[in-house]
Amino acid sequence: MKNRLFLNVIITLTLLINCQWSIVNGQYRPTAENLKARSEFQDKKLGIFLHWGVYAMMGQGEWVMNNRNINYEEYAKMPAGFYPAKFDAEAWVKAFKDAGVNYITFTSRHHDGFSMFNSKASEGYNIVEATPFKRDVIKELADACAKYGITLNFYYSHLDWHRLDYPLGNTGRQLGRPTDQQNWKSYYKFMNDQLTELLTQYGPIGAIWFDGVWDHASDAEPYDWQLEEQYALIHKLQPACLVGNNHHKNLNPGEDIQIFERDLPGQNSAGFSGDMQVSNEVPLESCQTMSDVWGYNITDMHFKSTKELVQMLVHAAGLNANLLMNIGPQPDGQLPAESLKRLKEIGEWTRQYGETIYGTRGGLVTPRDWGVTTQKGNKLYVHILKWQDRGLFLPLAGHKLSQAKLFRDGTPVKLVKAQTGYLLELPEVPTDIDTIVELIVD
Repeated sequence: MKNRLFLNVIITLTLLINCQWSIVNGQYRPTAENLKARSEFQDKKLGIFLHWGVYAMMGQGEWVMNNRNINYEEYAKMPAGFYPAKFDAEAWVKAFKDAGVNYITFTSRHHDGFSMFNSKASEGYNIVEATPFKRDVIKELADACAKYGITLNFYYSHLDWHRLDYPLGNTGRQLGRPTDQQNWKSYYKFMNDQLTELLTQYGPIGAIWFDGVWDHASDAEPYDWQLEEQYALIHKLQPACLVGNNHHKNLNPGEDIQIFERDLPGQNSAGFSGDMQVSNEVPLESCQTMSDVWGYNITDMHFKSTKELVQMLVHAAGLNANLLMNIGPQPDGQLPAESLKRLKEIGEWTRQYGETIYGTRGGLVTPRDWGVTTQKGNKLYVHILKWQDRGLFLPLAGHKLSQAKLFRDGTPVKLVKAQTGYLLELPEVPTDIDTIVELIVD
């Protein structure tokens, strides 16, 4: 009896070690590999979000199945006509690389339940088995990312409008699905089988980006998604793989990234972040659309200007966050021309000024109406985004600053010490997308 008890203890300890994570006093403890990956993620600063699936064929966004109440059996006929003949993973990734992008988050499976990878767990409902295209686009993306040194992350939906075993939530209730086949145990196994495929078939993965637990937000009792066990599986399969969840709530144990949808950390203009407290323990990420929508919409030409997008990136960096900028590829597999134009122009900016963004953290001066600061070692970068005067005051009493100059060409900037900080006397009124002053913090 004692030997059996001892054996059980050893097995339990071994499982915890193999999972590469633990909960001590109710707190998730990341491994050294995970902490290193977090720091590297913070250094990357700019990512591309890709919402792409069979829904692109209808040109009405990724929620078209739910929004148009399309019968689940009728929707399942769409993959038979999905043939993105112009898809070129290397062309995509090269365009991202040239823009200064350091990671990609790709929708491996969205709420419509269709898998964009070679998934045996999906029972034939995937791009390789259900379409005439028969190519694993994720495998091709993974190979291209490896070639160009870009990290690949996966978006993964917790909800599913296709599978009958998914326990119905707030969405997908008008799709003609029977309600007597819901089975959480079966659905949970399916998800974990797919996550195992994603983390064993495509090399090192930077992060799993979850979405959809809000589908049960109005349940009378809090829904148990068994997240901790799922996160443990991910950390076991790839200890350095980060976990993020777009649940619009404060962090759960096992989560390594805090996500802010359509907002910067601490803001709530989109209405998703009202209950969220900004964490100072994990990397932060703001996901934003390049146009108005996530998935391809044939009528959406409301693309943000390059100035807006660059300033989003700078604002995010000043708040110690990354920017995940979304593109919805076309049904033929090409990136929209307007997206490519923005990427080219962003690349021109990052090649000249990326040093003041990549590898930095939020600077000594917290964000102001005029802009933000970033910092790398003893270099402080003042990003002036909106200012109509030559003088700019920095409230940095107690710090010693020197060697002020414009980053773009090294033009000296006069630095006047005051009792409560420093005054920058700029050579001219700032007119650039981002006028950057570099200073040394002694």
